[in-house]
Amino acid sequence: MSEANVSLGRLVTELQVHGVVDPAVAGNKGRRGGAGPSDHRALTIDGTTVMVPVYNAPSQASPYRLQQDEGGAVAVAERESGPLVAAEPPPEPAFYGLHTADGIPYRSIALLHGRDVLATTLLQTCIRFRDRAESCQFCAIEQSLEDGRTVVRKTPAQVAEVAEAAVRLDGVKQLVMTTGTPNSDDRGARLMAETAAAVKARVNLPIQAQCEPPEDPIWYRRMKEAGVDSLGMHLEVVEPEVRRRILPGKSELTLERYYESFAEAVAVFGRGQVSTYLLAGLGDGASSLIACSAKLIGLGVYPFVVPFVPIAGTPLENHPAPSTTFMVEVYTAVAAQLRASDLSAAAMAAGCAKCGACSALSLFEKEL
Repeated sequence: MSEANVSLGRLVTELQVHGVVDPAVAGNKGRRGGAGPSDHRALTIDGTTVMVPVYNAPSQASPYRLQQDEGGAVAVAERESGPLVAAEPPPEPAFYGLHTADGIPYRSIALLHGRDVLATTLLQTCIRFRDRAESCQFCAIEQSLEDGRTVVRKTPAQVAEVAEAAVRLDGVKQLVMTTGTPNSDDRGARLMAETAAAVKARVNLPIQAQCEPPEDPIWYRRMKEAGVDSLGMHLEVVEPEVRRRILPGKSELTLERYYESFAEAVAVFGRGQVSTYLLAGLGDGASSLIACSAKLIGLGVYPFVVPFVPIAGTPLENHPAPSTTFMVEVYTAVAAQLRASDLSAAAMAAGCAKCGACSALSLFEKEL
């Protein structure tokens, strides 16, 4: 592979599928374990910041590595043929050096994702996590809690304080809030609404909330009125057998229930301001992911297709990542669907699809 004969979308796909061997290269080191994009670090390539696996087992056998020359310049290199493309790790954010009044490090409340996205997991536990017969098999939400790198519950005031500092010191452009699922009918929507209101009282920052569909759709309006700008409700996988295997507890919420919830949420947040994760490589066929994406787009939901990345310490830590060929097939088809619609990653107010760093889909949207 050479930079001259491959598109940026395919290059990013290749790096995200294989990961990169990462020696002691300066910059923001990313994170291990926990919720969201884990075992990754951010790299800016040709002006695009992407999250690339560096800490999981497959990345240690990657054909790609980071190298830094004597002048400090960083590049992604092929092990066999040398430098491939220049890369810039974003610097460690300034807000990481601060603490709350009661001594909690800001980085235990929220972390920098990509280059300019602040992300927090409001509740670092989940009703299903401790029972691996019920938990999502890829999930590592409590790992960072067990390692002492975070706190079990972030208060609205804490998140607002960190958000204000991250905007002021590091130019953060949006906030993504997710949560483990609590034992309540609102599925975490109450936490989202309370925290969004506190953040917006301190700083005018676009916010995406992420939770399972609440029992009562009134929570969509409550989150919106509290200051949530966009909503993520994540399917992850779509074929019935794959859902039962990968999401044994969560799959009790049927696809039909999700589609009903998506329609209810779009009625409040608007077309293109609701999104869902689709994790490619866990058993769903390309045709299933493409067909599901078409249905979601029809509902006004952005299908954020992401290659599955195994996380150390989970039941799927040795599950293979999807192939580049598979991902390019899905990306190409879904990007064509998006271009034919009124949805785009760029048009979202906030969220993972707006950031785009964990996927190459937005790059394929731009490629004709």
